[in-house]
Amino acid sequence: MKTAGAGVAIVGSGSAIPETTLTNEQLSQVVETSDEWIRTRTGIQERHLNTPGDTLSELAAKAGERALAMAKLQPEDLDLIILATSTPDDLFGSAAQVQGHLGATKAAAFDLTAACSGFVFGLVTGAQFIRTGAYRNVLLIGADVLSRWVDWSDRRTCVLFGDGAGAVVLQANDQQDDLVSFSLHSDGSLNHNLNLGFNGGGQTLTDEARADIGSYKTISMNGREVYRFAAGRVPEVLKETVDKSDYTMADIDWLILHQANQRIIDAVAQRLDIPPERVISNVAHYGNTSAASIPLALDEAVRAGQIQPGQLI
Repeated sequence: MKTAGAGVAIVGSGSAIPETTLTNEQLSQVVETSDEWIRTRTGIQERHLNTPGDTLSELAAKAGERALAMAKLQPEDLDLIILATSTPDDLFGSAAQVQGHLGATKAAAFDLTAACSGFVFGLVTGAQFIRTGAYRNVLLIGADVLSRWVDWSDRRTCVLFGDGAGAVVLQANDQQDDLVSFSLHSDGSLNHNLNLGFNGGGQTLTDEARADIGSYKTISMNGREVYRFAAGRVPEVLKETVDKSDYTMADIDWLILHQANQRIIDAVAQRLDIPPERVISNVAHYGNTSAASIPLALDEAVRAGQIQPGQLI
């Protein structure tokens, strides 16, 4: 039975990474770079890559299975699956494929695309279905296979990205609401600084009609502007989020940021006066996994015993 006005609890987490690892030293054999150059600018040491033939849907389903196991739920218990991804196997959506892999026959499923912010947008979206009483059990998966869209000859971008998946189970809680507060913002005027754009070419169909036929370009990024934006705006939105709650920044047990670049993580933590020992970071071993990065870091910290029930993140 659905309960209107229920709170939201995270009751399970899971993650999955491809077996193939590409270290900085190995990458220096592909493009002109070095381990020192990459580490000093990004903090990244290695990343994991899906092998040709492996699908995003399979990787996402593995993370989902592990989250369900921790939550002690069966796939049939799920009401909804949200797949946050920018690299689906199918442009019509891959969430339904994940639903099929899991055998979650009662769950509706849809994709949500918000790039590196995908997990956060998915978390807030899933919570609304629970808070309104529509659903009780929601599986949220953040998964991306960015290696499909990287220009491996561009050392400015190819050193940054990796593949992975992370998941959490959101469940209705009639006693409390663990999603204390949130703030969401967008600024489309800066889109040109980081994108994966359509690459089309006109095809004549008749004398009067032409169609734009094509695929997609590789990832393009202005690293300096992305850093400037993240280091400046992320602390602002985090302060805004905390101000909406009954807590202060000093009450925060753990800070988990999108794992894009260790320099960004350090800069944000410093501006918020959060000491390094309270910051979760695994960017060194995975690189930027886009929508997967936060749930992947969360799951690792939970399974390592760092994050405990009742702590504020």
